[in-house]
Amino acid sequence: MTAGKDTRGKSLLTIREREVFELLVQDKTTKEIADQLFISEKTVRNHISNVMKKLNVKGRSQAVVELVRLGELQI
Repeated sequence: MTAGKDTRGKSLLTIREREVFELLVQDKTTKEIADQLFISEKTVRNHISNVMKKLNVKGRSQAVVELVRLGELQI
């Protein structure tokens, strides 16, 4: 079993949260992520904030490190 996932392969992240963080690690800005996903910049920030709360971390970079550690994100 992979860390951060249960036996059914359920992820800690929603599909949209994963999309946002995959673009974030490609050094995309909030505006670029919003434009690419056809959502508002506020929604992008909300997704990032929600993930940071789930992981109990204080910043985007800490969230990325934790997601990689948990096997939720590849960089």
